[in-house]
Amino acid sequence: MPLDRRTFLKGLGLSTIGIAGSTGAGSDDLAFVSQAAAGTPPEQTVNFAENVIYQIISDRFRDGNPDNNATGELASDDCSNLRKYCGGDWQGIIDKIQSGYLTDLGVSAVWISPPFENITAVDSDIGTSYHGYWARDFTDTNQFFGDMETFKQLVDVAHQNGIKVVIDFVPNHTSPSTSDDELEDGVLYDNGSYVAAYNDDPESYFHHNGGTDYSSYEDQIYRNLYNLADFDQHEAYIDQYLKDAIKQWLDTGIDGIRVDAVAHMPPKWQKTLVDTIYDHRPVFTFGEWFLGADQSNPRYYEFSNDSGMSLLDFRFGHEIRQVLRDFTDDWYGFRDMLQETAAEHDQVIDQVPFIDNHDMPRFTVEGGDTRNTDMALAVLLTSRGTPAVYYGTEQYLTGGNDPENRKPMPSFDTTTTAYKVIQELTALRSSNPALAYGDTEERWINSDVFVYEREFGDNVVLVAINRSLDWYDVSGLHTSLPEGTYDDVLGGTLDGFTATVNADGSIDTFSLSPQTVCVWEYTGTTTEPALGHVGPTMGQPGHTVVLSGDGFGSTEGTVEFGTTSASVTSWSDTEIEATVPAVSGGYYDVTVTDANGVQSTPFSGYEVLSGDQISARFVVNDATTDMGENVYVVGNVHELGNWDADRAVGPFFNQVVHEYPNWYYDVNLPAGTDIEFKFVKIASDGTVTWESGSNRTYTTPTDSTGEYTGTWK
Repeated sequence: MPLDRRTFLKGLGLSTIGIAGSTGAGSDDLAFVSQAAAGTPPEQTVNFAENVIYQIISDRFRDGNPDNNATGELASDDCSNLRKYCGGDWQGIIDKIQSGYLTDLGVSAVWISPPFENITAVDSDIGTSYHGYWARDFTDTNQFFGDMETFKQLVDVAHQNGIKVVIDFVPNHTSPSTSDDELEDGVLYDNGSYVAAYNDDPESYFHHNGGTDYSSYEDQIYRNLYNLADFDQHEAYIDQYLKDAIKQWLDTGIDGIRVDAVAHMPPKWQKTLVDTIYDHRPVFTFGEWFLGADQSNPRYYEFSNDSGMSLLDFRFGHEIRQVLRDFTDDWYGFRDMLQETAAEHDQVIDQVPFIDNHDMPRFTVEGGDTRNTDMALAVLLTSRGTPAVYYGTEQYLTGGNDPENRKPMPSFDTTTTAYKVIQELTALRSSNPALAYGDTEERWINSDVFVYEREFGDNVVLVAINRSLDWYDVSGLHTSLPEGTYDDVLGGTLDGFTATVNADGSIDTFSLSPQTVCVWEYTGTTTEPALGHVGPTMGQPGHTVVLSGDGFGSTEGTVEFGTTSASVTSWSDTEIEATVPAVSGGYYDVTVTDANGVQSTPFSGYEVLSGDQISARFVVNDATTDMGENVYVVGNVHELGNWDADRAVGPFFNQVVHEYPNWYYDVNLPAGTDIEFKFVKIASDGTVTWESGSNRTYTTPTDSTGEYTGTWK
């Protein structure tokens, strides 16, 4: 019988926690320490800029409780069949937090597989739901990972050791849709009660438009991804079901959410989901918009800047693999990627870069040079964004495409070079705000050598890397490091050495040996307010916003949204909590002014919403267009552009749910509000054609999805 998910353990009251007796390879002996020895629980759940995320496939990390293992056709006890359950669970993650393996590694967040109940059927070709992405009931736990009590214990133990917990959330689909007997036909349950299946769907909770061929953005959203039963988020029950489910998981105390397949759901509906999260309990939220190598998509950046969530940084992930794994590009290409992403993302430090993950081959190549992995990790952990390290990369785990990239954790060896590199640079990331908040400045470059600097306030980190098997002389290098002598932060692990900076910021000519990484740093005292991060970047009046940086001072100053002062609830030299003031919906510059009247550089583009957000579908029929024209909507609220055609919402779609010359688009709007609007046509050259007649009117629902249908005038 399913647990009552509306009852959660708020505290386990443990007086002791088990730890492994050794941090060496494969040690699972248990000892005990008191909770008093644990680290400080993480308090900041919207700013991950100083954190390093460790991504875990829950079934492949460690089997901490054999009693909850899958059996029979579901299981592969020796994990020789990587498409079946292998036994890993939440208790195994707990064990490796308590053993010191993860805490000594220095990671400050764990991102785990989707935690909810999955189907338990087996398909002879595609296997089982060991990965967690074939949901059955979003309100219950995956029995093979653990029960709700164990999940809450994972959150508690992680927090006791200063580690945040990120869950994977999958609001796009349930499981493969099929009418045969092998799987469960995309079945959906709610708190243990049957709701529907893909071929038993009288209320149309799923899209029934066939599978996507990726021919258009619309096609990707309103058709099935592969053969997965695709939710219709516009349907009122599904909208509420998914939002209630994420609120339930937020109530367990998690600190972050990774949203799966964001390129395959209505973007404005997702904005209402993020609004629900921030209104209930704001946590760091990032999505997965998969990009291929050398692929750039303007909608990718548009989504990251408009949805309220950031993204997995596929532009970074592919480029670093080309430079340090495949050697199909060089540092100039990497530099160009950094410049592109910094220009296109409103807040690039909220993006989540990586060198490998569960959707691509492992970074380490079988029989290849592991030094390339070491160098890539060094670059990842000193770059902008919130870096994510895939489990086992520190053990040089290899493997090709799914499922070969999801092998069991081979060992827990704390002596590998990769482990040491992560260990040193996670510590630097938490101690020097230049890595969390600094811009990236090129200091010296050629195809094989890149010297880059991160600077924030009076804090500096300088990194030099030579990826080649040749020696290179570096001359004419200037840095923001103050005059002095600087030891390599990595202690020579990657053949780094001491550097001397002259009074003018220059460094005398030096030689970089093959495959060398040097990291030099200076932690200064910032005396003027330097605003590094604002989170969340979207909210309503009355919501809490956290401003992070350096040099704010110990005495309270002021925070302003535009020219309106915000109420400050806490103030320190590095972090401020304030309340979004009662301003109208729109975009605002946020500034910090210290007690001496010195104002920070503003954070531009904080979005104040007009109120609680609902999703409404706008349909306009008989809107014929010329080649290059598209249909949009513009209206009298911020969410519809405040009558500014340059901010009109769209372009509308016209192929799947409705067909040309009928158009539709799912829009986020303030709930329970009288809206005035018009449909417009915008040509490729920017020419705007407004429909005739008086303004249209629509009163939005208070707590559900809505729909407006009209004919072009």
